[in-house]
Amino acid sequence: MLQHRLFVYLDQVARSGSIRKAAERLHISASAINRQLLALEEELGTPLFQRLPRKMVLTAAGEALIYHVRLSFKEIEWAQMKIEELKGLRRGEVTIAMMSGLAANLIPRTASEFRRANPRVKLNLQQLTTGENITNAVASGEADLGIGFDFDLQPVHRNIASVAVRLGAVVGVGHPLADKPSLRLSDCLPYPIVIADKSMVIRPYLDEVFARASVNLQPVIETNSIEVMRQSAIMDQTLTFLTPIDIEFDQRSGRLIYIPVRELSQQTQTLMLIGHDRGTSAIGSVFAETIKSMMSELC
Repeated sequence: MLQHRLFVYLDQVARSGSIRKAAERLHISASAINRQLLALEEELGTPLFQRLPRKMVLTAAGEALIYHVRLSFKEIEWAQMKIEELKGLRRGEVTIAMMSGLAANLIPRTASEFRRANPRVKLNLQQLTTGENITNAVASGEADLGIGFDFDLQPVHRNIASVAVRLGAVVGVGHPLADKPSLRLSDCLPYPIVIADKSMVIRPYLDEVFARASVNLQPVIETNSIEVMRQSAIMDQTLTFLTPIDIEFDQRSGRLIYIPVRELSQQTQTLMLIGHDRGTSAIGSVFAETIKSMMSELC
């Protein structure tokens, strides 16, 4: 606090060009300000002002110091503004753009935890079809945050958090492969397979593995809906390829089982939480911290 007060004295003298005028504005004696400035100059070992007959003018050292002092004032103002947003208010809106696979798992669980602590905040949860749609929404300011897999980021984006996850086989509890601790790709082929279509970020990983294994896959369903993949595995005993995040709720409720596949063991996707490089609102930052906490549990 004493250092902050001294910097306020320094700033006011620099702005007014006079210790007397600075003292009048700050309602403090001119001699007290002068003593503080002299002590600071002695501590630094260099004068901060040229004391001309009618004006105080910053020296080169004074210019360098006042630049950083004013930066610190701006940072303090920003922090105070954020605190005021949070202090007892917890109001406003947060818009999150997300990929489809997160709509039935990670995001609802995060939203539930966030809402318990922030009941007066409105959440706008928007499911968008592609990673490009999500990154564009964040870049344009239509969304405060974006979450999904393998985004192609631009300088306007900030990667807030990320976690690597692996694709594997997903089956219902009654499937013949449900009790296997791990699988080979060849173990999956005799069973009806539901696969992501070419519009989804999962597909390039699978195509690469199938090509390397010289597998000509004949799926019974191709879809751009993770919900279809999940429900088909539950209801129709099909096999699909997803990440543990995609089936988090169904795993916890005992409806779906994730099984590592040896050929997919090196294929990782990156779940990314992104924002704008200029930052987000205080309450948006609180939601981001809640998602980050949930994501860290997935590591």
